[in-house]
Amino acid sequence: MSNAVEVSRLEVRFGDLHAVDDVSLHVAYGEVVTLLGPNGAGKTTVVETLLGFRAPSSGTVRLHGLNPRRDHHEVVARTGALLQRGGVWFPMTPRQVLELTASYYEAPRDATELLSLLDLESCSRTPWRRLSGGEQQRTLLALALLGRPRVLVLDEPTTSVDPEGRQVIRDIISSERERGCALLITTHELVEAERMADRLVILNHGHVVAHGTLDELAGDPAMIVEVSGPVDPGPLASLLECVVVLDGPLRLRCMTASSPERLATISDHLSRNGAEIVSLRTRASLEERYLELVADSLPGEGP
Repeated sequence: MSNAVEVSRLEVRFGDLHAVDDVSLHVAYGEVVTLLGPNGAGKTTVVETLLGFRAPSSGTVRLHGLNPRRDHHEVVARTGALLQRGGVWFPMTPRQVLELTASYYEAPRDATELLSLLDLESCSRTPWRRLSGGEQQRTLLALALLGRPRVLVLDEPTTSVDPEGRQVIRDIISSERERGCALLITTHELVEAERMADRLVILNHGHVVAHGTLDELAGDPAMIVEVSGPVDPGPLASLLECVVVLDGPLRLRCMTASSPERLATISDHLSRNGAEIVSLRTRASLEERYLELVADSLPGEGP
């Protein structure tokens, strides 16, 4: 089966500005792909073009193998979307807007089921203007789920959502993936990306600067050691026979794969110098790699 989402060599220009420049990505059914990047990277423009709200300047976008502008009605019937822009007519309640929108689908999900699923029962009869930001966001997600979509496109789904609401949204993303839905999620929240994504695409200045799984983006093997006191990296580098650098006053990055023997060497050396291991990681965090990749892709610096 072809991919649910296909973006190939996409360019979107606004006059002289290249908001999106040569972006390619895909999402399979039953997969979560997160599109990461700082504000202004082009994430929302990619989403709006994919959904048919903008025409590509060049390149192609496809949902379910369909052109989202030419085949807009069929794409909308199979796709759920949560966008940053837009909302609900302010006098309407979550129950009213779900029941109204359900009338547009042949076999919609039950409104009461979605209100329960998204923990909206207590505010189901509250006018939109009186809902909290998190309640509004969860109502919009309920609308995206209403038509039993095969693809979900979620633009910053956890914005303004409290910790309990974030967990509800994570659980829904997991269950939708399990039923075979393809999910493309944009965010600049790295913790959410680490928790939810099967693969990540990092966008900056309209370009894809990296893509892959968390492990693939982690870079070369390393032992990242938080220590209890300052340590000179030079002697440790000689003992481990690898490069050891300070990432901070109390963090050592040892450029070698982790092993019990190397861990014992580090522990013994620290003990002899009045320090000990506080924590150990065997790969860079997503935040560390993300910041490196984004910095490397600044105009005139790197690819």
